[in-house]
Amino acid sequence: MNITSNSSLFLIIDDQVRLLPSICDAEKMLHNTGILIQGLKLLNVPMVITQQYTKGLGMSDPSIYLHTGTEDYLEKRTFSCWKDENIRQFIQNSGCRRVILCGIEAHICVLQTALDLVHAGYETVLVTDCTSSRKLSDKETALQRMLQEGITLTSYESLLFEMMETSLHPHFKKISALIK
Repeated sequence: MNITSNSSLFLIIDDQVRLLPSICDAEKMLHNTGILIQGLKLLNVPMVITQQYTKGLGMSDPSIYLHTGTEDYLEKRTFSCWKDENIRQFIQNSGCRRVILCGIEAHICVLQTALDLVHAGYETVLVTDCTSSRKLSDKETALQRMLQEGITLTSYESLLFEMMETSLHPHFKKISALIK
């Protein structure tokens, strides 16, 4: 499967302020996520922010809203985004057949979302360097499980360049500058 920007939807899962202090390499993960968001915006990939029980876990990190250019999010109480009726409807109504994921925690909400999406017939892609957990071992176990289930793993830089396909892409210079 080649990952293209058309028919792709980007899900930013639960990068919330009360969770982040205990997340492994949270600062680097947020930095990478910011670059990815900016690149995907240039490539016109629609995106949605999800938040798990905002009242208890707080809003997403301010950088997420800054880079997406929106303060909109979809609230959930289920671990899997797919099992939340509003988020599932959003994904289905988008018409996209590929869902790109990132967020926290890799072994809980991200894993369960990825498993449900792939089993629902979506091409499911996880951006590994924009995803983390409290313990690195939990993230590594989740990545192994996702591979076994047919979920594609990639990095933010690899994804952006794959979507551009060529240095002649109109946004090549802007995206290259983001990555440097």
